[in-house]
Amino acid sequence: MEAIDPDFDKKLQTVIGKTEQFIAASVTSEGTGFAVRDAHAKGYGLVRGEVEILDRLPAEYAQGIYATPGKHDALVRFSNGSPHAGADARLGRATGLALKMFDIDGPTLLEDEPGSRTFDYLLINAPIFFCNTVDHYLFIQELFLDAPRYFAEGAPGRHRFYREFVTGKGTLEEDEWAWEEFLAFLKVQQRALVNVLLSTYFTMGAVRHGDYIAKVRLAPDPACAAAVIHRDIDVTSAEEVFRPALVAELRDRPYAFDVQVQLCADLDRMPVNDLTVEWPEKLSPFVTVARLAFPQQDISDGETLAKMDALSFTPWRVPAAHAPLGEMMRARKEVYRRSSIQRHRLNAQERQEPRSADEVLQ
Repeated sequence: MEAIDPDFDKKLQTVIGKTEQFIAASVTSEGTGFAVRDAHAKGYGLVRGEVEILDRLPAEYAQGIYATPGKHDALVRFSNGSPHAGADARLGRATGLALKMFDIDGPTLLEDEPGSRTFDYLLINAPIFFCNTVDHYLFIQELFLDAPRYFAEGAPGRHRFYREFVTGKGTLEEDEWAWEEFLAFLKVQQRALVNVLLSTYFTMGAVRHGDYIAKVRLAPDPACAAAVIHRDIDVTSAEEVFRPALVAELRDRPYAFDVQVQLCADLDRMPVNDLTVEWPEKLSPFVTVARLAFPQQDISDGETLAKMDALSFTPWRVPAAHAPLGEMMRARKEVYRRSSIQRHRLNAQERQEPRSADEVLQ
Protein backbone atom coordinates (compact mmCIF):
# COMPACT_ATOMS: atom_id res chain seq x y z
CA MET A 1 0.00 0.00 0.00
CA GLU A 2 2.94 2.35 0.53
CA ALA A 3 4.75 3.84 -2.48
CA ILE A 4 8.22 4.92 -1.32
CA ASP A 5 10.49 7.10 -3.47
CA PRO A 6 13.82 5.28 -4.15
CA ASP A 7 15.60 8.55 -3.30
CA PHE A 8 13.56 8.94 -0.11
CA ASP A 9 16.49 8.83 2.32
CA LYS A 10 18.58 11.34 0.36
CA LYS A 11 15.73 13.81 0.05
CA LEU A 12 14.82 13.33 3.69
CA GLN A 13 18.29 14.39 4.77
CA THR A 14 17.82 17.63 2.84
CA VAL A 15 14.54 18.26 4.66
CA ILE A 16 16.18 17.53 8.02
CA GLY A 17 19.06 19.90 7.23
CA LYS A 18 16.70 22.76 6.38
CA THR A 19 14.63 22.03 9.46
CA GLU A 20 17.66 22.19 11.73
CA GLN A 21 18.82 25.43 10.09
CA PHE A 22 15.44 27.05 10.72
CA ILE A 23 15.31 25.92 14.34
CA ALA A 24 18.81 27.27 15.00
CA ALA A 25 17.93 30.63 13.43
CA SER A 26 14.59 30.81 15.25
CA VAL A 27 16.32 31.65 18.54
CA THR A 28 16.72 35.20 17.21
CA SER A 29 14.38 35.39 14.20
CA GLU A 30 11.15 34.56 16.06
CA GLY A 31 11.65 37.11 18.83
CA THR A 32 11.08 34.60 21.63
CA GLY A 33 14.67 34.16 22.77
CA PHE A 34 14.48 30.39 22.41
CA ALA A 35 14.31 27.81 19.64
CA VAL A 36 10.81 26.99 18.38
CA ARG A 37 9.30 24.05 16.54
CA ASP A 38 9.51 24.13 12.74
CA ALA A 39 5.72 23.63 12.67
CA HIS A 40 3.11 24.45 15.30
CA ALA A 41 5.63 26.82 16.83
CA LYS A 42 3.11 28.78 18.88
CA GLY A 43 1.32 26.91 21.62
CA TYR A 44 -1.98 28.16 23.03
CA GLY A 45 -2.12 26.05 26.16
CA LEU A 46 -1.18 22.83 27.93
CA VAL A 47 -4.26 21.05 29.25
CA ARG A 48 -4.54 18.14 31.66
CA GLY A 49 -6.99 15.46 30.59
CA GLU A 50 -8.02 11.85 30.87
CA VAL A 51 -8.70 9.40 28.05
CA GLU A 52 -11.27 6.72 28.80
CA ILE A 53 -11.18 3.80 26.36
CA LEU A 54 -14.72 2.50 26.00
CA ASP A 55 -15.89 -1.00 26.83
CA ARG A 56 -17.75 -3.40 24.53
CA LEU A 57 -16.50 -1.96 21.26
CA PRO A 58 -17.11 -3.96 18.06
CA ALA A 59 -14.16 -6.26 17.36
CA GLU A 60 -12.88 -4.27 14.37
CA TYR A 61 -12.62 -1.14 16.55
CA ALA A 62 -11.33 -2.85 19.72
CA GLN A 63 -7.84 -3.01 18.24
CA GLY A 64 -4.42 -2.17 19.69
CA ILE A 65 -4.74 0.01 22.78
CA TYR A 66 -8.50 0.17 22.23
CA ALA A 67 -8.83 -3.56 22.96
CA THR A 68 -8.41 -2.86 26.68
CA PRO A 69 -11.00 -0.60 28.34
CA GLY A 70 -9.67 1.76 30.96
CA LYS A 71 -8.52 5.28 31.80
CA HIS A 72 -5.23 7.00 30.99
CA ASP A 73 -3.95 10.35 32.17
CA ALA A 74 -3.22 12.67 29.28
CA LEU A 75 -1.79 16.05 28.30
CA VAL A 76 -2.88 18.12 25.30
CA ARG A 77 -1.00 20.94 23.57
CA PHE A 78 -3.19 23.26 21.50
CA SER A 79 -1.26 25.23 18.89
CA ASN A 80 -1.21 27.18 15.64
CA GLY A 81 0.04 25.26 12.61
CA SER A 82 2.50 27.93 11.48
CA PRO A 83 6.29 27.52 11.90
CA HIS A 84 6.35 31.08 13.25
CA ALA A 85 5.56 32.71 16.57
CA GLY A 86 3.96 36.14 16.83
CA ALA A 87 0.57 37.79 16.67
CA ASP A 88 -2.32 35.43 15.94
CA ALA A 89 -3.38 37.51 12.94
CA ARG A 90 -0.13 36.63 11.14
CA LEU A 91 -0.24 32.87 11.66
CA GLY A 92 -3.10 31.50 9.57
CA ARG A 93 -6.13 29.36 10.35
CA ALA A 94 -4.60 25.92 10.80
CA THR A 95 -4.66 24.87 14.45
CA GLY A 96 -3.43 21.69 16.06
CA LEU A 97 -4.11 19.34 18.93
CA ALA A 98 -1.25 17.15 20.16
CA LEU A 99 -2.37 14.44 22.58
CA LYS A 100 -0.06 12.46 24.86
CA MET A 101 -1.46 9.47 26.77
CA PHE A 102 0.39 7.81 29.65
CA ASP A 103 0.78 4.22 30.92
CA ILE A 104 0.36 2.55 27.53
CA ASP A 105 1.63 -1.04 27.35
CA GLY A 106 4.10 -2.19 24.72
CA PRO A 107 7.20 -0.74 23.06
CA THR A 108 6.89 2.32 20.84
CA LEU A 109 8.16 2.48 17.26
CA LEU A 110 10.91 4.93 18.29
CA GLU A 111 14.16 2.98 18.54
CA ASP A 112 15.72 5.43 21.01
CA GLU A 113 12.81 5.32 23.49
CA PRO A 114 10.87 2.07 23.13
CA GLY A 115 9.94 1.94 26.82
CA SER A 116 8.41 5.41 27.26
CA ARG A 117 4.88 4.01 27.87
CA THR A 118 3.46 7.10 26.17
CA PHE A 119 1.27 7.36 23.07
CA ASP A 120 1.02 10.48 20.89
CA TYR A 121 -1.51 11.72 18.36
CA LEU A 122 -0.75 14.83 16.28
CA LEU A 123 -3.86 16.26 14.68
CA ILE A 124 -4.95 19.38 12.76
CA ASN A 125 -8.32 21.05 12.25
CA ALA A 126 -8.82 19.66 8.72
CA PRO A 127 -9.46 16.15 7.34
CA ILE A 128 -6.94 16.63 4.50
CA PHE A 129 -3.36 17.82 4.13
CA PHE A 130 -1.47 19.62 1.37
CA CYS A 131 1.71 17.56 1.13
CA ASN A 132 2.04 13.98 -0.11
CA THR A 133 5.69 13.27 -0.90
CA VAL A 134 9.19 14.22 0.21
CA ASP A 135 9.53 16.12 -3.09
CA HIS A 136 6.57 18.28 -2.06
CA TYR A 137 7.89 18.54 1.49
CA LEU A 138 11.10 20.11 0.17
CA PHE A 139 9.51 23.11 -1.52
CA ILE A 140 6.46 23.47 0.73
CA GLN A 141 8.74 23.63 3.77
CA GLU A 142 10.71 26.48 2.19
CA LEU A 143 7.54 28.35 1.24
CA PHE A 144 6.05 28.11 4.71
CA LEU A 145 9.23 29.21 6.43
CA ASP A 146 9.34 32.26 4.12
CA ALA A 147 5.57 32.89 4.14
CA PRO A 148 5.67 36.15 6.18
CA ARG A 149 8.01 37.67 3.61
CA TYR A 150 5.74 36.71 0.71
CA PHE A 151 2.54 37.97 2.30
CA ALA A 152 4.13 41.19 3.56
CA GLU A 153 4.34 42.22 -0.13
CA GLY A 154 0.55 42.22 -0.48
CA ALA A 155 -1.14 40.85 -3.60
CA PRO A 156 2.07 40.46 -5.69
CA GLY A 157 3.75 38.46 -2.94
CA ARG A 158 0.65 36.36 -2.36
CA HIS A 159 0.39 35.57 -6.08
CA ARG A 160 4.07 34.61 -6.18
CA PHE A 161 3.59 32.32 -3.18
CA TYR A 162 0.67 30.59 -4.93
CA ARG A 163 2.57 30.24 -8.20
CA GLU A 164 5.64 28.79 -6.52
CA PHE A 165 3.47 26.37 -4.52
CA VAL A 166 1.82 24.98 -7.67
CA THR A 167 5.04 24.77 -9.69
CA GLY A 168 7.20 23.50 -6.85
CA LYS A 169 9.30 26.67 -7.10
CA GLY A 170 9.94 25.74 -10.72
CA THR A 171 11.05 22.17 -10.00
CA LEU A 172 7.93 20.38 -11.35
CA GLU A 173 6.99 19.63 -14.93
CA GLU A 174 3.67 21.19 -15.95
CA ASP A 175 1.81 17.86 -15.89
CA GLU A 176 3.11 17.33 -12.33
CA TRP A 177 2.11 20.71 -10.91
CA ALA A 178 0.80 20.43 -7.36
CA TRP A 179 -2.79 21.49 -8.04
CA GLU A 180 -4.42 19.01 -5.66
CA GLU A 181 -2.00 19.95 -2.89
CA PHE A 182 -2.57 23.65 -3.53
CA LEU A 183 -6.36 23.26 -3.43
CA ALA A 184 -6.02 21.32 -0.18
CA PHE A 185 -3.90 24.16 1.21
CA LEU A 186 -6.62 26.67 0.31
CA LYS A 187 -9.26 24.52 2.03
CA VAL A 188 -7.17 24.37 5.20
CA GLN A 189 -6.73 28.15 5.07
CA GLN A 190 -10.50 28.58 4.90
CA ARG A 191 -11.14 26.88 8.24
CA ALA A 192 -13.33 28.90 10.58
CA LEU A 193 -11.68 31.15 13.15
CA VAL A 194 -13.16 29.66 16.31
CA ASN A 195 -12.15 28.76 19.83
CA VAL A 196 -9.76 25.81 19.52
CA LEU A 197 -12.16 23.76 21.65
CA LEU A 198 -14.76 23.96 18.86
CA SER A 199 -12.64 22.48 16.06
CA THR A 200 -12.55 18.82 15.05
CA TYR A 201 -8.99 17.49 14.70
CA PHE A 202 -7.74 14.79 12.33
CA THR A 203 -4.61 12.65 11.96
CA MET A 204 -4.51 13.64 8.24
CA GLY A 205 -2.50 10.54 7.37
CA ALA A 206 -3.58 6.94 7.75
CA VAL A 207 -2.46 4.69 10.59
CA ARG A 208 -2.69 1.03 11.40
CA HIS A 209 -5.58 0.13 13.65
CA GLY A 210 -4.53 -3.34 14.63
CA ASP A 211 -5.55 -5.54 11.68
CA TYR A 212 -7.14 -2.58 9.87
CA ILE A 213 -6.22 0.78 8.32
CA ALA A 214 -7.78 3.89 9.78
CA LYS A 215 -7.83 7.63 10.27
CA VAL A 216 -8.52 9.10 13.71
CA ARG A 217 -10.24 12.30 14.73
CA LEU A 218 -11.13 14.12 17.94
CA ALA A 219 -14.58 15.69 17.73
CA PRO A 220 -15.99 18.08 20.36
CA ASP A 221 -18.66 16.60 22.57
CA PRO A 222 -21.86 18.31 21.30
CA ALA A 223 -23.12 19.28 24.76
CA CYS A 224 -19.74 20.72 25.76
CA ALA A 225 -19.46 22.62 22.47
CA ALA A 226 -22.91 24.12 22.92
CA ALA A 227 -21.88 25.53 26.32
CA VAL A 228 -18.82 27.41 25.00
CA ILE A 229 -19.17 31.18 25.55
CA HIS A 230 -16.04 32.50 23.82
CA ARG A 231 -16.82 31.00 20.42
CA ASP A 232 -15.65 33.14 17.49
CA ILE A 233 -12.11 34.46 17.17
CA ASP A 234 -11.43 37.98 15.88
CA VAL A 235 -7.69 38.07 15.22
CA THR A 236 -7.85 41.83 14.54
CA SER A 237 -9.05 42.58 18.07
CA ALA A 238 -5.78 41.87 19.89
CA GLU A 239 -2.35 40.33 19.39
CA GLU A 240 -3.31 37.26 21.45
CA VAL A 241 -6.83 35.92 20.89
CA PHE A 242 -6.83 32.10 20.71
CA ARG A 243 -5.09 31.56 24.06
CA PRO A 244 -7.26 33.92 26.15
CA ALA A 245 -10.42 32.29 24.74
CA LEU A 246 -9.13 28.81 25.61
CA VAL A 247 -8.04 29.90 29.10
CA ALA A 248 -11.41 31.53 29.80
CA GLU A 249 -13.42 28.44 28.85
CA LEU A 250 -11.39 25.91 30.84
CA ARG A 251 -11.32 28.18 33.88
CA ASP A 252 -15.14 28.17 33.95
CA ARG A 253 -16.14 24.65 32.92
CA PRO A 254 -14.93 21.13 32.01
CA TYR A 255 -14.83 19.98 28.40
CA ALA A 256 -14.63 16.77 26.37
CA PHE A 257 -13.80 15.38 22.93
CA ASP A 258 -14.84 12.05 21.42
CA VAL A 259 -11.95 9.96 20.06
CA GLN A 260 -13.24 8.46 16.83
CA VAL A 261 -11.89 5.95 14.31
CA GLN A 262 -12.76 5.68 10.60
CA LEU A 263 -11.77 2.34 9.06
CA CYS A 264 -10.61 2.16 5.47
CA ALA A 265 -13.20 0.30 3.39
CA ASP A 266 -11.93 1.00 -0.15
CA LEU A 267 -8.25 1.69 -0.92
CA ASP A 268 -9.13 3.42 -4.19
CA ARG A 269 -11.59 5.89 -2.69
CA MET A 270 -9.86 6.03 0.72
CA PRO A 271 -6.18 6.15 -0.32
CA VAL A 272 -3.25 5.85 2.07
CA ASN A 273 -0.76 7.80 -0.06
CA ASP A 274 -2.87 10.79 -1.11
CA LEU A 275 -3.55 13.06 1.86
CA THR A 276 -5.49 15.56 -0.26
CA VAL A 277 -8.42 13.11 -0.46
CA GLU A 278 -11.01 13.20 2.32
CA TRP A 279 -12.21 9.70 3.14
CA PRO A 280 -15.98 9.53 2.50
CA GLU A 281 -17.99 8.93 5.66
CA LYS A 282 -20.68 7.28 3.52
CA LEU A 283 -18.22 4.45 2.88
CA SER A 284 -17.13 4.21 6.51
CA PRO A 285 -18.42 6.36 9.38
CA PHE A 286 -16.35 7.57 12.31
CA VAL A 287 -17.03 5.44 15.40
CA THR A 288 -16.33 6.65 18.94
CA VAL A 289 -13.78 4.43 20.71
CA ALA A 290 -12.74 6.67 23.63
CA ARG A 291 -13.46 9.96 25.35
CA LEU A 292 -10.94 12.71 26.15
CA ALA A 293 -12.16 14.70 29.16
CA PHE A 294 -10.70 17.95 30.52
CA PRO A 295 -11.53 18.89 34.11
CA GLN A 296 -12.13 22.55 34.90
CA GLN A 297 -8.65 24.06 35.30
CA ASP A 298 -6.52 27.21 35.18
CA ILE A 299 -3.88 27.09 32.43
CA SER A 300 -3.07 30.81 32.49
CA ASP A 301 0.37 30.87 34.12
CA GLY A 302 3.51 31.31 32.04
CA GLU A 303 5.32 28.47 33.79
CA THR A 304 2.86 25.99 32.30
CA LEU A 305 3.57 27.41 28.84
CA ALA A 306 7.29 26.78 29.36
CA LYS A 307 6.57 23.18 30.42
CA MET A 308 4.40 22.76 27.34
CA ASP A 309 7.14 23.82 24.98
CA ALA A 310 9.62 21.43 26.58
CA LEU A 311 7.45 18.46 25.53
CA SER A 312 7.96 16.45 22.35
CA PHE A 313 5.20 14.94 20.22
CA THR A 314 5.55 12.59 17.25
CA PRO A 315 3.09 10.32 15.41
CA TRP A 316 5.65 7.51 15.79
CA ARG A 317 5.49 7.39 19.59
CA VAL A 318 2.96 4.55 19.34
CA PRO A 319 2.97 0.74 19.50
CA ALA A 320 3.28 -1.18 16.22
CA ALA A 321 -0.49 -1.79 16.17
CA HIS A 322 -0.92 1.94 15.46
CA ALA A 323 1.98 2.49 13.04
CA PRO A 324 1.70 5.55 10.74
CA LEU A 325 1.31 4.71 7.04
CA GLY A 326 2.35 6.43 3.82
CA GLU A 327 5.37 8.39 2.60
CA MET A 328 4.61 11.63 4.43
CA MET A 329 4.03 9.87 7.73
CA ARG A 330 7.28 7.96 7.21
CA ALA A 331 9.13 11.24 6.60
CA ARG A 332 7.83 12.72 9.83
CA LYS A 333 9.52 10.04 11.94
CA GLU A 334 13.11 11.23 11.57
CA VAL A 335 12.25 14.89 10.90
CA TYR A 336 10.36 15.14 14.20
CA ARG A 337 13.03 13.27 16.13
CA ARG A 338 15.88 15.43 14.85
CA SER A 339 13.80 18.58 15.28
CA SER A 340 13.16 17.70 18.91
CA ILE A 341 16.83 16.94 19.58
CA GLN A 342 17.92 20.25 18.05
CA ARG A 343 15.30 22.31 19.89
CA HIS A 344 16.03 20.79 23.29
CA ARG A 345 19.78 21.21 22.85
CA LEU A 346 19.48 24.89 21.91
CA ASN A 347 17.08 25.54 24.78
CA ALA A 348 19.23 23.65 27.30
CA GLN A 349 16.28 21.39 28.12
CA GLU A 350 16.43 17.75 29.08
CA ARG A 351 14.91 15.62 26.35
CA GLN A 352 13.17 12.79 28.15
CA GLU A 353 9.62 11.50 27.98
CA PRO A 354 7.66 12.18 31.17
CA ARG A 355 6.18 9.24 33.06
CA SER A 356 2.99 11.05 34.04
CA ALA A 357 1.05 14.29 33.69
CA ASP A 358 1.92 15.06 37.32
CA GLU A 359 5.62 14.89 36.51
CA VAL A 360 5.16 17.65 33.91
CA LEU A 361 2.78 19.87 35.86
CA GLN A 362 4.18 19.60 39.40
